[in-house]
Amino acid sequence: MLMVLLLPFLPIKRMPIGKWPLRPRHYLKSFGALRIVECWASDVPDGKVTDFRMAVKAEENEEVVFSWIEYPSKEVRDAANQKMMSDPRMKEFGESMPFDGKRMIYGGFESIIDE
Repeated sequence: MLMVLLLPFLPIKRMPIGKWPLRPRHYLKSFGALRIVECWASDVPDGKVTDFRMAVKAEENEEVVFSWIEYPSKEVRDAANQKMMSDPRMKEFGESMPFDGKRMIYGGFESIIDE
């Protein structure tokens, strides 16, 4: 079970999630995440109708980050999301996020192929 995120990020704040002043990956792991993957856009073409940049309304000086968090089950993922929303450490992180959380896109996905 996956939680997938797409978000705009200022290049000057480009650093691995584990290097952010507050380390949400440690919290996510303690909430049950098995794996966290973070990807910086390296070849993201502009689309005619839509594209990754348009999806998050990325400004000219922003890059796009695609990320996913793997959980053992939907139940663990849902519980982790609840813990994230109520954990005071995550509230502090939310106030200092290195990206505009209002333009973040996220959602739960179930794997259909995993080879």
